[in-house]
Amino acid sequence: MARPRSFDETKVLSSAREEFWNRGYAATRLEDLVSATGLGKGSLYGAFGDKRRLFLNLLNSYCHQQLSDVQRTLTAPGTAMERLTRLFEHVVHGYTGDAGRRGCFMVNSTSELHGQDPDVAALARATCQRMEDLLVTCVKDAQREGEVDASADPQELGRLLLAALQGIEFLAKTGMDDSALRQIGHATLRQLPGA
Repeated sequence: MARPRSFDETKVLSSAREEFWNRGYAATRLEDLVSATGLGKGSLYGAFGDKRRLFLNLLNSYCHQQLSDVQRTLTAPGTAMERLTRLFEHVVHGYTGDAGRRGCFMVNSTSELHGQDPDVAALARATCQRMEDLLVTCVKDAQREGEVDASADPQELGRLLLAALQGIEFLAKTGMDDSALRQIGHATLRQLPGA
């Protein structure tokens, strides 16, 4: 029978994710994880597996949480355009509210590992596809509500919105101020073809 864990798993995982997010996968050493989590090497590996398995679990959890947040925003009350506006506002706030302007953990990890780890690339692609699907659904809602031209291709517009969101993430990392980032979001939404 396994012994009950004598540590706060949520806190340990959060600390480990912060190390990977701040340093990147390759630069994060086992010693960094041990120091950040307060667990010994044996306990860390026994509870969460090796470095790669721990990282992939943390990245997967992050991606699910991000998708959940986007889905919650895009299915909240209000018109489709109001929901899209809120999504862009939340994204800008999330990136500029982080003092280190680290950007998205998934994007950073994919940029670092896409050519080395097909599992990371596949997870990122699946996450982006799901986000695109959520945006396309919201565009279709806007078309039904008469705010976006019904003859426009919703998938094309969903991909445009996804690209704009990713562009905002990159520009936030350059130090661009939040008012300029918000302006980009609003300008992107104004480019959607009106009904």
